[in-house]
Amino acid sequence: MPHTAAEVQEFVFQALVSFGPEPDEVTRDATLEALDIDSLDLTELGQLVEEKYGIRLKPEDFEDVKTVGEAVDIIATKV
Repeated sequence: MPHTAAEVQEFVFQALVSFGPEPDEVTRDATLEALDIDSLDLTELGQLVEEKYGIRLKPEDFEDVKTVGEAVDIIATKV
């Protein structure tokens, strides 16, 4: 069953909130830096994505990612 971009976005937003930011801070335009999301958090996000969707993300997938929206888009294209 294919997953919609909206479903992926909701999953990523919830995962990021679990790392510390307030829900209203997590928007597509929010930078990972502003949310205090670091490389360890992105690694954990990758593990959560793998558990939920069965896809493996490599650290290089997030190399140039600066915003939440960019992370969502990368994950959505792989799902």
